[in-house]
Amino acid sequence: MIMRVPPGAPHVLRFLLALSVPVVFIYICSYFVNIPTWALILLQVVSVPAYVAARLTNRHYRQVRAAARYGAVLPPAHNGKQFANFDVLVKFQNIYKNGYPGDGLTEVHAELGGTFNLAILWDTTVITNDANIIKAVLATDFSNFIKGKHFQAFMYSVLGTGVFNADVVIESVTSISSKDMQVSLRNHSSSQSFVTDASMNHDKDEAIIKMKQRLQEGHAVDFQDLISRFTLDSATEFLFGVSVNSQKSPLPYPPRSAAAAHQQENAAFADQFVRAFSRVQDTIAARGRLGYIWPFLEIFSDKTADDMKVVDSLLNPILEKALEHARNEKSAGLRKDNEVEDVHEDDTFLDHLVRCTTDKQVLHDEILNLLIAGRDTTAGTLTFSIYFLCMYPDILARLRREILEAVGPYRRPDYDDIKDMKYLRAFLNEVMRLYPAVPFNVRYIRYSIDDTTVPNPDPNGKPFFVPAGTPVTYSVLLMHRRTDYWGEDAHVFDPDRFLDDRIQLLLANPFIFLPFNAGPRICLGQQFAYNEMSFFLIRLLQNFSSMDLRPESQDPATLPPKEWSKFPGRKGIDKMFPKSHLTAYANGGMWVSMKEADVTDTA
Repeated sequence: MIMRVPPGAPHVLRFLLALSVPVVFIYICSYFVNIPTWALILLQVVSVPAYVAARLTNRHYRQVRAAARYGAVLPPAHNGKQFANFDVLVKFQNIYKNGYPGDGLTEVHAELGGTFNLAILWDTTVITNDANIIKAVLATDFSNFIKGKHFQAFMYSVLGTGVFNADVVIESVTSISSKDMQVSLRNHSSSQSFVTDASMNHDKDEAIIKMKQRLQEGHAVDFQDLISRFTLDSATEFLFGVSVNSQKSPLPYPPRSAAAAHQQENAAFADQFVRAFSRVQDTIAARGRLGYIWPFLEIFSDKTADDMKVVDSLLNPILEKALEHARNEKSAGLRKDNEVEDVHEDDTFLDHLVRCTTDKQVLHDEILNLLIAGRDTTAGTLTFSIYFLCMYPDILARLRREILEAVGPYRRPDYDDIKDMKYLRAFLNEVMRLYPAVPFNVRYIRYSIDDTTVPNPDPNGKPFFVPAGTPVTYSVLLMHRRTDYWGEDAHVFDPDRFLDDRIQLLLANPFIFLPFNAGPRICLGQQFAYNEMSFFLIRLLQNFSSMDLRPESQDPATLPPKEWSKFPGRKGIDKMFPKSHLTAYANGGMWVSMKEADVTDTA
């Protein structure tokens, strides 16, 4: 059995070795210069902070000179009140736990503009919500921005060498190139694949059936839990050719009900997987927020290890079966290595990947990355979709009317039906505008490999200089809510903005709307996601005519604080507590009740 080194240990060792340079230098000098012991010790102690201060000062002036050579300036800096901006670190850690997404950053953006420097414990990050800078990072200057070793380090214990944690090609002779990934996705899934399969597969209605049963018992339903099961089953069926059938497990009861305690003691394995899957994302997101501090908290143990054992206990048997199937095909002469383009009708997505490599760890990492992409992002968008339908009954009525006019109360939609439902697409776009699946792309930090410049939003200002090695963090959520991009009603939920004259704002600058990222790393499964979400909403609104939030059913500690109602924008409007790890979710779940549609109801 291979003993894994805790992820923090190597980073801490490198850090200590770097700090030892001045200490060792002075010790060596003591052999040539007679220095009293007390003075030697004092010099060694003082040398460490002096060495750090000298390096930081040199770095700053080197960057200022480099910016001048580029005819640029450094972005404005946000400074806290304490040494090394320690108070800013504490503030943002508290905001993550107890605040609304964007708190802290919104105020700084209002003061300094859409782009600023933030140095916490001397670790500098450029933070932006500017569409033109995001365009440079993702598209026009894409080759100059990579994920980089720092990002990959804190993600590695979960994402490994998978697509979300790798640059263009994974640095391994057994790796899967991004081109192979694109070919595999293209061959295995068309924009019609989910709808075609779902129209013939009545198991896709399992979630709705379970919801009806629980509502008939008189209990509210946690829609977030329900839809997470639906998307997990859909994702595993798409990737592996077999569903994990998490929807077969009983739905959770409201936390304060008597039935809830008994249910927690008898959680099914699929439920354990879902919880472990969520916890590992929380852990690696926390590492990202802590910057280079996180290794010091994981010197002796890997905080993701226990949860990854649960995740791997589901993935590894599936991978073993796929590899065994590939070996049997090869020995029978039915396949050759690296036949990525060779598609068989009954192949799964995993079968395609096995043609690229038989390295189990590489396959494991890619599949886990795609599970996050295929499950969590879609589940989050559908959760917030139901939230907005509960909040705005008039929008629900209009959406349901479009659905019933197109497919009636019973018929399953096909691809053409979904394509023709313009208001449904506008509704989903508006959900993803206000609550994009990945609201803060600290998970997609790219570390500049060469000094570069990015556009200054001030037409009279010099470009912003970004030094080599600087992480650039961009917030799609904050960009999607900028009134200078979307109008004064940017915080209002209104799907019509994608149908009326306001669409000109988007057409003038498509990079103000990035629910699926952009450029070479744009989400390859966006059409699959649109179709999956559309199909589910159509079937849901064929079965239910109205819905309401049931906040009294969830843990009071997970509800938004009452004082939020005094704030402007969505923070003062929303009746739920949005949070994010790698992806956005509703704190405490999304507890709702729904009214079943009458047979004669035509909306």
